[in-house]
Amino acid sequence: MKSLLRRVLVPVVAVLVGLLPGVVAVEQASALTKLTHAQATAIFSAAGITWSSSGNCSNRNNSTCTSFDQINDSTVYGVRTLKQSSGCAIRITGGTETGHASGTYSHWNGYKVDIAITTCVTNYVHNNFTRIADRGDGYPQWKSGAGNIYANEGSHWDVTYFNCGGC
Repeated sequence: MKSLLRRVLVPVVAVLVGLLPGVVAVEQASALTKLTHAQATAIFSAAGITWSSSGNCSNRNNSTCTSFDQINDSTVYGVRTLKQSSGCAIRITGGTETGHASGTYSHWNGYKVDIAITTCVTNYVHNNFTRIADRGDGYPQWKSGAGNIYANEGSHWDVTYFNCGGC
């Protein structure tokens, strides 16, 4: 049902925002299928996921913006899976913009997003995921059944999506 809904809902939303050619090609092909900011926001909007930036912008090269340019489709669908599974309001505060730590599984490379901390999200993570060793910088981490990593950085959840979490 989820797959059918994704195949129907995403193109309909895409048509409404004028993105049909780019979005229809974006099925769960691989973890490295890259999306544009417009494609990602269309999917987030359709799922009821919000986002914000301290700079009120989406320029990937500005660290005060929240950009989704070059985000992995598995990351976008992983956030959507979190929203659907948890029933929580999800607000993304960081995406693929510059200013985050580097590395293979980084924000810049499309694997990570920052999610605002809420009681609902925190309770869901604590109650459904496995507590694992603290990250090298001391932040506590939880691992989902799908293998995605949620690190509580105090002001937000820093989430690494290796896959979409069963989308």
